[in-house]
Amino acid sequence: MSWFESFVLGLVQGLTEFLPISSSAHLRLTAAFAGWHDPGAAFTAITQIGTEAAVIIYFRKDIVRIISSWFQSLFKREMRGNHDAQMGWLVIVGSIPIGVLGVTFKDQIEGPFRDLRLIATTLIVMGIVLGIADRLAARDEAGGRHRAAKERKSLQDLGVRDGLIYGFCQAMALIPGVSRSGATISGGLLMGYTREAAARYSFLLAIPAVLASGVFELKDAGEGHVSWGPTIFATLVAFVVGYVVIAWFMKFISSKSFMPFVYYRIALGIVLFVLVTAGVLSPHAGESAG
Repeated sequence: MSWFESFVLGLVQGLTEFLPISSSAHLRLTAAFAGWHDPGAAFTAITQIGTEAAVIIYFRKDIVRIISSWFQSLFKREMRGNHDAQMGWLVIVGSIPIGVLGVTFKDQIEGPFRDLRLIATTLIVMGIVLGIADRLAARDEAGGRHRAAKERKSLQDLGVRDGLIYGFCQAMALIPGVSRSGATISGGLLMGYTREAAARYSFLLAIPAVLASGVFELKDAGEGHVSWGPTIFATLVAFVVGYVVIAWFMKFISSKSFMPFVYYRIALGIVLFVLVTAGVLSPHAGESAG
């Protein structure tokens, strides 16, 4: 991998990690369209450490408060009812599904799941799911002629059941094209949470899963055509770009719909299907050398 490739892929990772359009799919597609080798699951997982570092810095006050309260709750009974302490446990509980499924399906994640036809399918299907979830949220917020606006849930309402559902939604993102933020935000909206609450918990929930995945894949970094230097460089680029994107995204969702991302996902999936069906793009483009 050249330094230019690592810069472009780091830029793509930072731009797409927090948007509900799937960063792993875009890394895969960028390489396929450019005629480069597939960067692979290890490169993707490690560069995600950069974007998660951006999450940690952006939400640093929340994270410090949650971790502090959680540790105190281990020794002080009166702290166990504290919301931040409970959030600590909920992040742990919500991280279990992706940890178990990630190890169980590791070979599939690094192989068959990277087929461009599957990615096109998940882009379209999850785009439709996100669109439905967004419409339901908008209907609740706006109300109607014969119904009052419905108050949606905040993170104060989050419990173990919803935390696990969030966790299983996050685990779906092991398949490129699903999108970690897209799946968890869709799940949150369908469970009745506000857009901001769904996004905030989505980002907090991703931290342990992504960091663990990145560390787990460190042993495979530097193998094949991807060396350590470009991988580290791409991770740094992803961190800088990711921080800017997450700051913009949190402001965007406070007043805007997710529909632009829905239309983009469906359009990209259709274009990808057309290109593969027409033989312009191989469903395994770049894999053999990856």
